Amino acid sequence: MKKYIIKTVLSFSLFISLAILILIFPSCADKFELPTDTGGLGNIAGDTVYIQINPPWQGFNKPQAVYIGNEPFVYVADTDNNRIVMMNLAGTVLGTREIKKPIEIAQDYQLNLIVCAEFDTLGQTFSAVYKIDLVSASHNIENAPITRLLPRPNVASDLNTLIKYTGVAVFYDNSFYVARTGPNNSSIFNPDNSILIFQKKILNDGSKKDTLIGRLPSLEPTGTGILSTNNISSLTTFKRRNIDFIMTLTGNTSFKAQWLYYNYASETPGYESRLSPNSNKMMLPNKFIRPEGVTVDNFGNIYIADADKDSIYKFNSFGDELQSFGGANIFKEPYSVAFFDKTLYVADRGNNRILRFILSTDLR
Repeated sequence: MKKYIIKTVLSFSLFISLAILILIFPSCADKFELPTDTGGLGNIAGDTVYIQINPPWQGFNKPQAVYIGNEPFVYVADTDNNRIVMMNLAGTVLGTREIKKPIEIAQDYQLNLIVCAEFDTLGQTFSAVYKIDLVSASHNIENAPITRLLPRPNVASDLNTLIKYTGVAVFYDNSFYVARTGPNNSSIFNPDNSILIFQKKILNDGSKKDTLIGRLPSLEPTGTGILSTNNISSLTTFKRRNIDFIMTLTGNTSFKAQWLYYNYASETPGYESRLSPNSNKMMLPNKFIRPEGVTVDNFGNIYIADADKDSIYKFNSFGDELQSFGGANIFKEPYSVAFFDKTLYVADRGNNRILRFILSTDLR
């Protein structure tokens, strides 16, 4: 009888607790009661789950990138609407900039946007990389000066319709990498599948110009293992004083998310894989199918959007899998992720919206 009374009291207490939670969070968030499998669908973290913040941000057409700037503002590559959208953290649109088919966005520490998009010339369409100078226009993005970095003016070899610029990542010194893909990878000197290096070059008048200085060496353009540039789909950095970066790949490689760090202490300094194959969930062969976006939070946690699995994966800095979640009932081709102030932002490309999430443990 005593056990029955205790069980009844506990059940009643649980009911009251749940009722309080429902009253506190009736309209601002939806909790996903998802399967606890480990295949990327559902939430694999047990009681700690992601909560969707409502309402979704609508009005986009196949958005392929969401990025939190250093101001911080939210920037969306609204791909099929041919524009960059600038919003505040509440989702209010502050301005837009017309640009053809933007697919990736980053920002340097001088608050310039670096955008992978397209441009037309000579009756053809080419992939392109632009810099948008927000500061000189007082952050009026519509009127901000824009410079095309790629293809370079008067460089005929850059005008190749088969080349695509698919990712950009900025480092602490305002240098940045651009991911390039293409079908011609027989050259050992300049294969299409490459990571291009941009640094500030000081001109004769003392000004600085973003200048292409070369490509990262020792990476295999069609490799199926680590240290491969086989169709890079996105890049991100750690916003620290290093040149580590994480890339996602959609080519024929077993490891479609790779963390590369620069080993200065090696006899031949260069990039190496931070995580060993098969040593953790992130480095399991064929863990991902079509990862299109990656970001890192301030704690070093890594978030990867797999557009084919309709899922977001979260890993700690050791590659251990944390609160991964998703499924076709939540996402349709998630293409990009961003993180700021406990909030995870997802470009839900197939549903034409931006979604926001927060961990259940971070609710106040």
